[in-house]
Amino acid sequence: QVRLVESGGGLVQAGGSLRVSCAASGIIFSANAMDWYRQVPGKQRELVARISSGGILTYADYVKGRFTISRDNVKNTVHLQMNSLKPEDTAEYYCHVRTLRYEYWGQGTQVTVSS
Repeated sequence: QVRLVESGGGLVQAGGSLRVSCAASGIIFSANAMDWYRQVPGKQRELVARISSGGILTYADYVKGRFTISRDNVKNTVHLQMNSLKPEDTAEYYCHVRTLRYEYWGQGTQVTVSS
């Protein structure tokens, strides 16, 4: 059974930092790209960052230079370090993986940035 469990969300003031993490189980973690998406009510879920199995990083333009995705293939976790947070970064953040057969989502963790 595949499980993605996010943690680390919360409330932070604009300009502050948060790190969200995702613990994965039930997959060959090191063989898969891992993603962070975010979603606000009424809008589509959007890709924030991706780290490939080989460590190639991809970011949405609006987080480049502020967010850093990383992975730990020993602990089967993926992190998203978010710095210089803005109120528009307020969203539910989701961990995601697409395997050869299916795609899986975590339950989400809320990040709220106050102005």
